[in-house]
Amino acid sequence: MTYVVTEACIKCKHTDCVDVCPVDAFREGPNFLVIDPGECIDCTLCVAECPVDAIYAEDDVPVDQRHFIALNEELAKVWIPIVEVKPAPPDAGVWAKVKDKLGLLER
Repeated sequence: MTYVVTEACIKCKHTDCVDVCPVDAFREGPNFLVIDPGECIDCTLCVAECPVDAIYAEDDVPVDQRHFIALNEELAKVWIPIVEVKPAPPDAGVWAKVKDKLGLLER
């Protein structure tokens, strides 16, 4: 089992999770993070660090977010690792609870 970043991260992109990941499994895109399932060791540390509750164990991803499992795997192959905390976008708080943001994902 791996952990998965879901829709709540789009346009929020807090990187607190990156700081606690012992294997550098996070990959960074322009406005979203993903977890490389080949690197994730299922330690659970990132879940508690996400201020927008965007990270789930693969088996616990909500039904309406299940497509993010494949999306994390796909994008992890092309995005570069992120290993340092960066400031969240200035409007991250505005986007934190917005639903249906998949169309806003920048690849």
